[in-house]
Amino acid sequence: MKKILRPYFIETYVLYTVSGIASGMVFGKGIETLLITGFVFMVTSLLAKPIINLLLLPLNLLTFGFFRWVSAAIVLYIVTLIVPAFSLVGFSFAGISNKWIEIPSLNFEGYVAFIAYAFLISLLSSFLYWLFK
Repeated sequence: MKKILRPYFIETYVLYTVSGIASGMVFGKGIETLLITGFVFMVTSLLAKPIINLLLLPLNLLTFGFFRWVSAAIVLYIVTLIVPAFSLVGFSFAGISNKWIEIPSLNFEGYVAFIAYAFLISLLSSFLYWLFK
């Protein structure tokens, strides 16, 4: 049960957090769609991601595993096809500017938005899986 609940809560939290960081991720019916999307994202990640990673193995070997987030983009695209109330209309990041760091604003459309969201999701979920290991 722990092996099912932990990925569900982590993936759902990551989707919620990423939707707060960058606008463009739309949950049509609010929290209900978020919970359904988290479940479908978890199931798709557990079932389809190993197959996608196997197909992308030569590219992952050439880039020393840096290209793994492409499989997350494909999974995210599959989730948008399965859950009708969930969509990605674009990737819009307002940027961060303070005394120590400055990250400019970013705006992406189409498939590049899927890749940008997948990169953020992979980064945050990898950190949370490492944290709760």
